Amino acid sequence: MGKVALEGIEFHAYHGAFPEESILGNRFTLDLELSTDFRKAMTHDLLQETVDYAKLYALIKARMDVKVKLLEHLGYLIIQDILEAYPQSTEIVLTLKKHHPALGGLVKYSAVTVHYPQDFQKG
Repeated sequence: MGKVALEGIEFHAYHGAFPEESILGNRFTLDLELSTDFRKAMTHDLLQETVDYAKLYALIKARMDVKVKLLEHLGYLIIQDILEAYPQSTEIVLTLKKHHPALGGLVKYSAVTVHYPQDFQKG
């Protein structure tokens, strides 16, 4: 088992519960850590034996382009997309930050962290 990470991925996107957020957009930062078995990649030096970072980035970017209201929902959808592409993933931790959210005061960012499989178990 090993971990693959992409940290500090930045996007300008249009997510939010307020109408102005879907017009003006905002800056978002995403950190991702994915646990998977990449022992074959370590010994064979073949990209198809591990997680392709470019493919991972592309599917995150595609999801960021689809407007949603809640960061929690967006995190869930991104993890669903990752699991579809990499079903061998055993754990995924995703932190999504919205910079300077419209809260009526100065706030550096709001953030959510979503964990797979913990947050995906029925309660």
